[in-house]
Formats: sequence, C-alpha cells, structure tokens
Amino acid sequence: MVTSLATLLNTLLYAGVGIFVFLVGFFILDLLTPGKLWAEIHDQRNIGVAIVAGAMALGLAIIVAAAIHG
Repeated sequence: MVTSLATLLNTLLYAGVGIFVFLVGFFILDLLTPGKLWAEIHDQRNIGVAIVAGAMALGLAIIVAAAIHG
C-alpha cells in the first residue's frame, strides 16, 4: 500500500479538525448540563453521569465523523 504525503497530511488535518470540533462540542454540552460533569464523575463517583457523558461523547463523535466524511 503506497500512500502519498498529501494523503497523509489530509488525513492528519481531518483528524485534527474532528478532534477539535469534538472537544468544543463536548465543552458546550458540559456547559448546557446542570452541574459540572467532571466533578460529578471524578469526585462524586457518579456512574450514572459517567454513562450519560459517555453516550453524549459517542453521539457527538458519530455526528462529527459523519459531517467530516460527507
């Protein structure tokens, strides 16, 4: 399998854009939910909040991947 430098750079660019959009989206979702997600998950050991945050992360990742892929 031969990969050109342009293809590799495009892949890295799209991955970087996807990760950036995912982080911004997750930060916005954290602001929209009541309380602080990380404090609830880490300090309070709230498994229910961790499951909801994971589901939100998966849903957001699927949306970002579909938007980038076209």
